[in-house]
Amino acid sequence: MALHIIKLAVGIDDVEHLIKVQKTLRLPSGNPRCRTRNAPRQADELIEGGSLYWVIGGYIMVRQKVLKLHTRKRDGKPECLIELSPDHVLVEPTHRRAFQGWRYLKGDDAPPDIKKARKKTFVDPKMTKEMQRELRKLGLI
Repeated sequence: MALHIIKLAVGIDDVEHLIKVQKTLRLPSGNPRCRTRNAPRQADELIEGGSLYWVIGGYIMVRQKVLKLHTRKRDGKPECLIELSPDHVLVEPTHRRAFQGWRYLKGDDAPPDIKKARKKTFVDPKMTKEMQRELRKLGLI
């Protein structure tokens, strides 16, 4: 069973905004990265097929495959750079309450990719965020 990470995309409005911001946060390999203070202790399980699931606006919306973990010290403090795949995979929007840092997410608890999700959960990217939130509250998507 794959092990994943879930993280809040603080200050990010939508998936397109995440993609735009990640274009400025690249490693020398050219892949996007995410910086976090603590390195995952279960790194081997994470790299073997794990993904980072992004929470945007209170919902898990998208995932990126975890490629590598890079640990280093910055200003004398440890940090971890999570190297991510440049591919963004939309997932079935799943409500998630706010938390600090990141959390592990077991494979069985991860939301399915949109192409594997039920058709009723499809969200038209042209829909306003307010409309999407209201439809989620009503259980229609």
